[in-house]
Amino acid sequence: MATIKELEALEEIETGKKYSRTSLYKDAWKRLRKNKLAMLGLLIVILLILIAIFASLISPYNPIERIKEDSSLGPSIKHFFGTDLLGRDIFSRVIYGSRVSIEVGVIAVGISVVIGLFFGALSGYFGGLSDAVIMRVADIFFAFPYILGAIAIMTILGPGIVNIFIAIGILGWASIARIFRSSILTIKNKEYIEAARAMGASNNRIIMKHIFPNSFAPIIVYATMNVGTAIIVEAALSFLGIGVQPPTPAWGKMLADSMSYIDVAPWMMFFPGLAILITVLGFVLLGDGLRDAFDPKLK
Repeated sequence: MATIKELEALEEIETGKKYSRTSLYKDAWKRLRKNKLAMLGLLIVILLILIAIFASLISPYNPIERIKEDSSLGPSIKHFFGTDLLGRDIFSRVIYGSRVSIEVGVIAVGISVVIGLFFGALSGYFGGLSDAVIMRVADIFFAFPYILGAIAIMTILGPGIVNIFIAIGILGWASIARIFRSSILTIKNKEYIEAARAMGASNNRIIMKHIFPNSFAPIIVYATMNVGTAIIVEAALSFLGIGVQPPTPAWGKMLADSMSYIDVAPWMMFFPGLAILITVLGFVLLGDGLRDAFDPKLK
């Protein structure tokens, strides 16, 4: 009977990990560093996270404070992005709005990943009736327009950032489940998986110890790119008035408030829209770079 070391050696041979379990990720990081657009995306994401964390230090004004004498002012030294009709500093509101976007992107996508991994494992590893049922349910989610589904859920649950987490998290699991299922179907009949079964390893151990680490790369890529989608959906929901509620600064709500004044105060729409564009672009560039870095055909 094979020993644990022999089993791990067999796994490394079949998965192409010549030196260690981390060699794939080290090699991917080397390729990622050579991709200038991906590194630009990584820089944008890091800056956004730092801005969200240190918003209280960066912001020159209270984002919900009204300064009547400074209402509807254009960009200036005193107010970098100008002010809105209520005299609130737009730069400060854009800075604090990054917190909402990061929270939605990370937490909502995290919920999708957890649900998707669970059902993907049930579907791909055990197969049979569970596979058929889960994949048909996933097809229903794919057939339903994403934004309409989010609007429907938010209408039922009501507005609020917690409900946004739930809505986006529920709607995003199907893609993760299908990706994980596909990876499991590719891996589960490998010799090192059969050896693990022969040694008496439980299904949970096989999935978590052997299958999941070797399927993690495509999940990382999809989750990174899906953060941008989650941010756009949150902005759309806030724009429609069923997302983040005032006085909490949110980029989508700022766009909605500026719609009627685009001719006389275009800066009120320009800067929140630019923040959304740059943020989503950063995650898309990073996700695209990760996809290329993890692609074994490029090794």
